[in-house]
Amino acid sequence: MTDDAPLPPEELERRLRAIGEERYHIHHPFHHLLHGGRLTKGQVQAWALNRYYYQASIPAKDASLIARLPTPALRREWRRRLADHDGDGEHPGGVERWLRLTDGLGLDRDYVTSLRGLLPGTRFAVDAYVNFVKYRSVLEAVASSLTEMFSPDIISQRVAGMLRGYDFVSAETLAYFTPRLTQAPQDVRFALDYVKREARTRAEQEQVMDALRFKCDLLWAQLDALHFAYVAPALPPPGAFRPGTPP
Repeated sequence: MTDDAPLPPEELERRLRAIGEERYHIHHPFHHLLHGGRLTKGQVQAWALNRYYYQASIPAKDASLIARLPTPALRREWRRRLADHDGDGEHPGGVERWLRLTDGLGLDRDYVTSLRGLLPGTRFAVDAYVNFVKYRSVLEAVASSLTEMFSPDIISQRVAGMLRGYDFVSAETLAYFTPRLTQAPQDVRFALDYVKREARTRAEQEQVMDALRFKCDLLWAQLDALHFAYVAPALPPPGAFRPGTPP
């Protein structure tokens, strides 16, 4: 096989999975602290508050992609994802379940949704993801969702570790994660089949792999921001959430 020859679909999948094994944020030091029960309640609150912006931005990201999808089948798939996060008017979606998590951690909901306590690094990373999906090719946008291949492992670690390590969380607090154990694999099957089918040239396959690296990097960057602000020097930037201080 020459360097510019397309990879067989199974080799593309193998390389995508290798990217996750190397770069997924399950390896980040903040992740180990969080799931190992070694953070304070304030540090866990900071994680949940900042992660809210990511969760709340996913529907905007998906809506921008729906507008560019060329077929009814593709639009139906992404409408399902939109409902998973926004809810359907009767059943709560992922955004509402995340707010129940921040409620359970004792954060004021109006403060969380106002985004006043957000770290700059969180805002820049999440906005970069939304803009990536909005402006890059449909193939790259779909490929950027493939971090879901690795999320069941991190969810299992997160729920088990936090229930074991923190007396201020409960199964109800962490109820956001339960539906994701079935939603994420469904999302992955569709997206993985799509990129393996639609990335027909080696250049397109490289774009797919680069899109997954980008998504892994921005998830890592969010934890970098949290670790630097709340763990390493424990000095949040001006205006950011400060544990124990009224907003």
